[in-house]
Amino acid sequence: MILEDIDVKSLIQEKAGYILSALMGNGGEYAEIFFENSLNTRIVFEDNKVDKIEHGEDVGIGLRLIKDYKVYYGYSTEFSLESLMELAKNIANTSSQGPIKMGKIFKKDKMPVDLDPEGIGLLEKIEVLKRANDTARSFGNTIKQVSAVMLDKKRDITIINSLGEHVEDIQTRTVFYTEAVAYKDGVLQRAYESMGGNIGFELFNKKSPEEIASISARRAIMLLDAKPAPAGSFTVIMSSEAGGTMVHEAVGHGLEADLVQQGQSVYKDRIGQKVASELVSVIDDATIPSMNGSFNFDDEGVEAQKTVLIQDGYLVGYMYDRLRAMKDEVKSTGNGRRQSYAHPPVVRMTNTFIKSSNTNPEDIIKDTKKGILVKKMGGGQVNTITGDFVFDVMEGYIIENGEITYPIRGATLIGNGPKALEDIDAVGSDEGWAIGTCGKDGQGVPVTDAQPTVRIKAMTLGGCEVCNG
Repeated sequence: MILEDIDVKSLIQEKAGYILSALMGNGGEYAEIFFENSLNTRIVFEDNKVDKIEHGEDVGIGLRLIKDYKVYYGYSTEFSLESLMELAKNIANTSSQGPIKMGKIFKKDKMPVDLDPEGIGLLEKIEVLKRANDTARSFGNTIKQVSAVMLDKKRDITIINSLGEHVEDIQTRTVFYTEAVAYKDGVLQRAYESMGGNIGFELFNKKSPEEIASISARRAIMLLDAKPAPAGSFTVIMSSEAGGTMVHEAVGHGLEADLVQQGQSVYKDRIGQKVASELVSVIDDATIPSMNGSFNFDDEGVEAQKTVLIQDGYLVGYMYDRLRAMKDEVKSTGNGRRQSYAHPPVVRMTNTFIKSSNTNPEDIIKDTKKGILVKKMGGGQVNTITGDFVFDVMEGYIIENGEITYPIRGATLIGNGPKALEDIDAVGSDEGWAIGTCGKDGQGVPVTDAQPTVRIKAMTLGGCEVCNG
């Protein structure tokens, strides 16, 4: 990109040695330049019309120094060598120069897409949203409100560090979701459905906007006549359609090395110990094509990796970024991620999932005398120190004598992550993925979570008496 007649990427490539040497002027283990140029488009279709269009470019540079296992960070949207050198000297708190390596490794890649969103006209994007809106509203007068949202983003990043590594990656992401609000006889219910990933406009060849809209509308209407959820202890079957909210929130965060090192994880000092049912293996994998949490390189320039966290019930590893890997004297697992150039990277999940087995998911339901089937999870909260969690159930059903009987609403799942993993006594052969934005340390990054159908022997279900909203 050209800003004020300056080619910013060429500038930092040519002058990286000066900037990095200034960052290391007062000592340190590691210094880094992070350049980002992001092009974003977000369109909201609501109340039968285009409600909002946001389109813009965000360009900036972040400078980071790791010294004595502490992070010193600053960023700039001014791109002269003078301003960047001044920022580096301020971070290092010196005008001296330090030793660095240059030109040791160069790697460049991009996430492949078939239909680049940049080449799709605004009117065509709006038409997709209108199709979703019309489909959801076609379900009848009980649908009172529909919101359809499309986001596409192209992210061009460059990382150059004091180890002599130079990495470039281009990531293209497309996300689409609809929310439907249904109302009848004083009862108001909301439901949504989403899809997306590191993929172009071919996303809609895999699943149409009509399909996504139909799911959200049907779910909202179904909830109007659902019975209030009972309260108590139940066998819980979590469908693959539920997405991986539980594995992400109740398990994944506790396996991020920064929380482990800070003593804020229930999994601290448990490598090699049994932490789950022998049926359970948990994996974080940024290399899966087209997924929302995938990339070629993380935001520290480390190659995307597949990391086994729990193998057959035993804890075998944590997720690391460079800083936490330095502390534990291990290699980064490629989980250093940041929202933008304005943020330092921290340990984050990518695509996290429970591995499937060979069991037919229908057999798991038939084998359950009484329980709860969770088909779609909502939001939730987790205490990573204890593993205790509370999750909302967006779509759930009662199981009686191996049959799915009637829907419930207003349910919450209350439990403990390690205990839930230990109580899994059946794992299905299916696999369901759900996209999301993971929030941590004031940053949000795109992720995907997944699980097969799993059965948990006992969990507490928080019910409701009225559930009118």
